[in-house]
Amino acid sequence: MAAEHAPLAAIDIGTNSIHLLVARALDGNRFEVIDREKEMVRLGSGSGDMKVLEPAAIARGIETLQRFRQVAEISGATIHAVATSAVREAENRDVFLDRARAEAGIEVEVISGVEEARLIHLGVLQAVPVFDQQVLLIDIGGGSTELVLGRAGRVLEARSLKLGTIRLTERFFAGEQLRRSSVDECRQFVRAYLRPVARELARRGYEVVVGSSGTIVNIAEMVQAQRGGEPVRVLSNFEFTAAELADVVKAVTKARTVKELLKLDGLDPKRADIIVGGVILLEQAFAELRIERMIVSDFALREGVLLDALQRTQDAPLHHLRDLRYQSVRHLADICPDEREHLEHATKLALELYDACRDLHQLDETNREYLEAAGLLCNVGLFISHARHHLHSYYIIRNSEHLSGFTDHEVELIAQTARYHRKSAPKANHEEFARLHARDQEVVRKLAGILRVAIALDRTHAGVVRGLSCRTEDGRLRVTLDTTEGADASLEVYTADARKALLEDALGVVVEFET
Repeated sequence: MAAEHAPLAAIDIGTNSIHLLVARALDGNRFEVIDREKEMVRLGSGSGDMKVLEPAAIARGIETLQRFRQVAEISGATIHAVATSAVREAENRDVFLDRARAEAGIEVEVISGVEEARLIHLGVLQAVPVFDQQVLLIDIGGGSTELVLGRAGRVLEARSLKLGTIRLTERFFAGEQLRRSSVDECRQFVRAYLRPVARELARRGYEVVVGSSGTIVNIAEMVQAQRGGEPVRVLSNFEFTAAELADVVKAVTKARTVKELLKLDGLDPKRADIIVGGVILLEQAFAELRIERMIVSDFALREGVLLDALQRTQDAPLHHLRDLRYQSVRHLADICPDEREHLEHATKLALELYDACRDLHQLDETNREYLEAAGLLCNVGLFISHARHHLHSYYIIRNSEHLSGFTDHEVELIAQTARYHRKSAPKANHEEFARLHARDQEVVRKLAGILRVAIALDRTHAGVVRGLSCRTEDGRLRVTLDTTEGADASLEVYTADARKALLEDALGVVVEFET
């Protein structure tokens, strides 16, 4: 009999809808659904270019999150919430995030488009048996469309395009009348966005195509209605052809008003005002990628978030980054191969210091992962130049799409830890540091303090300091260095002593080194 774990809740905050999934985790990366909720909040509506979240939309979102938290609490579930395109692009996203934290008691992670694609892929694989095939996944959201090429659980290619049902509706179909010219303009616009990506994906090839998201699920329901069959209760693994999609597109684009669209069999009335952009988007994806048949998955981002949280929970005791995260860090670090040996050794010393100081810093395994990633990546800025390379490292880490498996918030903490591995300590007038909440500022100070000392202890890049141990006595942290026999570690000790101030301040102790 499978073992049961504490319930988990995944909240997916999209441009169109907010979804809640509450489930009980079972062994083997499986889960049993306890509850599902969905609310069409239209978080990305009303701002035209989606640069700003409208006050009314924010209020609708917070109200929904408050209710979803109550639902999750019924089962005692731990909540994992992510936000996608609408929040990701909004200039005032901090207003929404702060209110979600203060009023709904929910910490929301903003994820990148590529990370969104990875999590959708993870969720879809639980619903559609395509693990051993090269699969092309298409997920159409309100603000963006994710395209993923994967095989055997691995993401081979992931792209996030600023094409979505709400975005297209506000650009081409905002009026009451659905004009033929707008349909043609929308087709050309979508085709221009899709063509370069489609060319690359087609070059790599795929064996099967899977579609997820509410838009594609509703298109499948319309296909089923056109077939004359009864509504399908479970749409995962439902298939439809390019010809059947063309029939749906023809019916949808023939309508001239939303009122006429509402007469179409199978159309979700709540999607009537945004369905035109959705069907055109899928039509063009079929054309550009030469798709003949699509399998539907009703698992998507929220299931992926839940499974990712489950995997993290199961892997938490391990003293190293999970494989996916670790591989992505190494991939980014490889832009500076000459630094690999030095940084691997310095990171090893940093982790030893972290483990030896647990009673002082009071941080957990997740923060240990951030330290490991920051240690391996802190010199990637050398790719740009040596001068101010710590600042360049921050920029590269923060804007890289290679860090799969990390949330936007986690990438920020890693980037800031790397940024402060040298030169100035964190200050209140540093813009990025000032934006962090107090608890995150404390994490960065502690991790950066540890990293500074560890890098100093390999000052000569010769691995003179092989390891270290610590003991605390009378407000002093005594760090004993294990050095190579006969080697001179004086430069390492001198440099570490010169760079220990941040660590002393962050831990509230005096740090002393001895060999």
